[in-house]
Amino acid sequence: MALAGPSSALLSSSSSACLRRLNPLLLSAACRRPPGGQRRAARRFCAAIASEADVFASPEVAKSFDFTNEERIYKWWESQGFFKPNFDRGGDPFVIPMPPPNVTGSLHMGHAMFVTLEDIMVRYFRMKGRPALWIPGTDHAGIATQLVVEKMLAAEGVKRTDLTREEFTKKVWEWKEKYGGTITNQIRRLGASCDWSRERFTLDEQLSRAVIEAFIRLHDKGLIYQGSYLVNWSPNLQTAVSDLEVEYSEEPGNLYFIKYRVAGGTRDDFMTIATTRPETLFGDVAIAVNPEDKRYAQYVGRLAIVPLTCGRHVPIIADRYVDPDFGTGVLKISPGHDHNDYHIARKLGLPILNVMNKDGTLNDVAGLYSGMDRFEAREKLWSDLVETNLAVKKEPYTLRVPRSQRGGEVIEPLVSKQWFVTMEPLAEKALRAVENGQLTILPERFEKIYNHWLTNIKDWCISRQLWWGHRIPVWYIVGKKCEEDYIVARTEEEALTKAQEKYGKSVEIYQDPDVLDTWFSSALWPFSTLGWPDLSKDDYKHFYPSTVLETGHDILFFWVARMVMMGIEFTGSVPFSYVYLHGLIRDSEQHLICPDDRDVTNRVDHCESVIWSEVYRLLIWDAKLQAAFQGRKMSKTLGNVIDPLDTIKDYGTDALRFTLSLGTAGQDLNLSTERLTSNKAFTNKLWNAGKFLLQNLPDRSDVSAWDALLANKFDTEASLQELPLPECWVVTGLHGLIDRVSTSYEKFFFGDAAREIYDFFWGDFADWYIEASKTRLYHSADKLAAARAQSVLLYVFENILKLLHPFMPFVTEELWQAFPYRKQALMVTPWPTTDLPKDSRSIKRFQNLQSLIRGIRNVRAEYTVEPAKRISASVVATADVLEYVSKEKQVLALLSKLDVQNVHFAESAPGDANQSVHIVADEGLEAYLPFADMVDVSEEVKRLSKRLSKMQSEYDALVARLNSQSFVEKAPEEIVQGVREKASEAEEKIALTMNRLAFLQSTVST
Repeated sequence: MALAGPSSALLSSSSSACLRRLNPLLLSAACRRPPGGQRRAARRFCAAIASEADVFASPEVAKSFDFTNEERIYKWWESQGFFKPNFDRGGDPFVIPMPPPNVTGSLHMGHAMFVTLEDIMVRYFRMKGRPALWIPGTDHAGIATQLVVEKMLAAEGVKRTDLTREEFTKKVWEWKEKYGGTITNQIRRLGASCDWSRERFTLDEQLSRAVIEAFIRLHDKGLIYQGSYLVNWSPNLQTAVSDLEVEYSEEPGNLYFIKYRVAGGTRDDFMTIATTRPETLFGDVAIAVNPEDKRYAQYVGRLAIVPLTCGRHVPIIADRYVDPDFGTGVLKISPGHDHNDYHIARKLGLPILNVMNKDGTLNDVAGLYSGMDRFEAREKLWSDLVETNLAVKKEPYTLRVPRSQRGGEVIEPLVSKQWFVTMEPLAEKALRAVENGQLTILPERFEKIYNHWLTNIKDWCISRQLWWGHRIPVWYIVGKKCEEDYIVARTEEEALTKAQEKYGKSVEIYQDPDVLDTWFSSALWPFSTLGWPDLSKDDYKHFYPSTVLETGHDILFFWVARMVMMGIEFTGSVPFSYVYLHGLIRDSEQHLICPDDRDVTNRVDHCESVIWSEVYRLLIWDAKLQAAFQGRKMSKTLGNVIDPLDTIKDYGTDALRFTLSLGTAGQDLNLSTERLTSNKAFTNKLWNAGKFLLQNLPDRSDVSAWDALLANKFDTEASLQELPLPECWVVTGLHGLIDRVSTSYEKFFFGDAAREIYDFFWGDFADWYIEASKTRLYHSADKLAAARAQSVLLYVFENILKLLHPFMPFVTEELWQAFPYRKQALMVTPWPTTDLPKDSRSIKRFQNLQSLIRGIRNVRAEYTVEPAKRISASVVATADVLEYVSKEKQVLALLSKLDVQNVHFAESAPGDANQSVHIVADEGLEAYLPFADMVDVSEEVKRLSKRLSKMQSEYDALVARLNSQSFVEKAPEEIVQGVREKASEAEEKIALTMNRLAFLQSTVST
């Protein structure tokens, strides 16, 4: 789209209404009365685009970028279709599937992190000319959404069970339509340039069709089966839950020591077991000891009597799993209620006893304790054990308690009939994808974790006892046992037809009541969103496989690995070429930033997961990464939650994005208000630089001048060598920056790219070149020099805006639109060209000049020279150095605050060198600054003498304390050490002051 120039109305100085709509950069007081006394015409760069004036409108005067403009800019981008992939410039598509946040979610810093990083990628590759597609969407979040709606109904006095399944599901859909867009609207506030016309929801018709198709294909291959196995059971939710939905917390509890009598032995012949869950003893099927433990060797092969079970006997066995150093070294095996016991029982062929009902009460196996709540039964059981003299002791013990992520209740390991996916054959292909280079995981160290999980993979429980979600496409025959016969079909009609073919027309069927684990549909996300299983869909043909999958490292195996497995299984291709894993976000004290429990509804970006303790403890992994998981979870109770929407309001989206981008892949990021404040200042610095340029570039009406400015590309050696030293230096620096930043973008080193741009803009461009350019703009009659400086200012600044745009899209677009004759929006402007010419000699030469200027500045500060005072200087160097330094006399004088009329250049030291401060820079470049210009030497000698006396007294007092044996022996070590450090610092300052005083006294005597 061509962006028009200003209308005549906008150019009219008498039209105050139009002027108020202009970009604030154009109408500041400084703009109307530039520095140096140069007045500009009131009619200036009317940056507001005539056809889009309302988009980039601002108050007449603005000291900083107005954050409220962000939403208008975003809507304008979207209305222009900039978020859609554009094939006009050719190139391979760049595709990212967005990790779908829960439909119940509300924006937190986990979302802000992934949106920032993914948008950086998309904006960069879009500017590089690749058709860029970022696919947005949300997850139906089975448990989380069902809980939200159940709570809503409960507030109305309605229970879920008061409704039919269809009625409840309708209520959930109504809730989703009303509130489900909250999270996506908040994601827009972060500047996410995803293609909203392709937004998906995991329960959309197309995605639901993909889920059913995937289930059927896996079942037809024999990879899906039904069976009774130990799962994580939520008694309150009445469903199995995934490992990720279980959080472990350390809580105070007890270790119970109980006597198990040995069958056939005397009353004193017993073994003592230690357990944290005595209520599960009714499910004991064996007593185990370590085969190397000689204390119990005599009992192996005999039988033990389970207490309070009317004499039920269980075998005493030996197994190396048993830790002889834990408790008494005797382990009760209750496979129906402990994951480790379950695996031992399966290995040894032991029976499995379930003593728990699905509501958390004990069942008939518990005899007299049947119907009691599990925790109530624990207390009652211990009381009875004490009464029967079978209790040995009870000790305080810190428990690792599994709790539901959603409801907070204690999870119960429970044997339940569920649907499972056989994972081993799928995992083998996913392992090979990394081994043969089809898939690259960044950072590379996470490959170890990926490989470990897939190598030790267990079958996946995919069924959930919920009403909200993808219903399992299995139908049973009325009157027949579920295990005997069932039908897998895409629809109920298809299932009925199959049943009638086998059992006759009168057959009746009913569907499995369970739904699929939300992770099942999420595992299909990269290709189901593009039309799979319909391989003829244009989106599938153009955009699959994706390029990058970006997400948090905490779900590498729960989501990423499953997508890889399913992608290979169903499409024959790895679903993406790269996996980029970001770290978690912590505050300045290393605490995890995450909402409190009632706000944690996002499955994809949740801050903590059981997998770290269960998997990482098995690995030898990076010490820094390990240390990163030591912090406490952030909560509103602690008062350390940083809300992204509040942050945007206070600091702006760009400052937040830039702060989040400064991290390193896979490493946790410390986020603080100090960092946000610093990067808000960076936004303002950028804004002020744009303001300076607009004040010092030609009038907009001067078309020929602007044509000349825009024509300068500095893309040849000749064009570079024609430039004076500061201009050649900054352009060379820019060209090097473009190369380095482009490489960092390509390698996903976003933190490196951000820091490079920050340092170059703030240091080289703003602090050095803009200041140097003032000598051309304000202190020189050379129009050619001024024009060259204007060209360089515009060229460098516009390229900085391009490089910075993926990080800070709003302020860079606003600034871009402030300059005249823009033909397209910044976000679709081509990326700067790499490998442009560079003059390494100019880098070295200007660095020498900088070194000299810094030296002069340091001396001025050391002698507290008034800022407004201009001093003289003698610059000494070899002839070849003086040749280029002397040409920049104005720059040297302006940046060092020298009297330009009294700056002299020579190849030898001046005659009064002994009465001057001597500065040595690089390449033999020196300067002599006369004392008389800077200070009254006699007064300075008096001042330093007085200061030295005071410093000596303070030092003597510190030494006296250290010489006091009483102080050294009785004071805390940190206090003593602090005094030692102060004494050392004082000694150094005294030495420096004495040297300076001696030097000044010598000049007086001379």
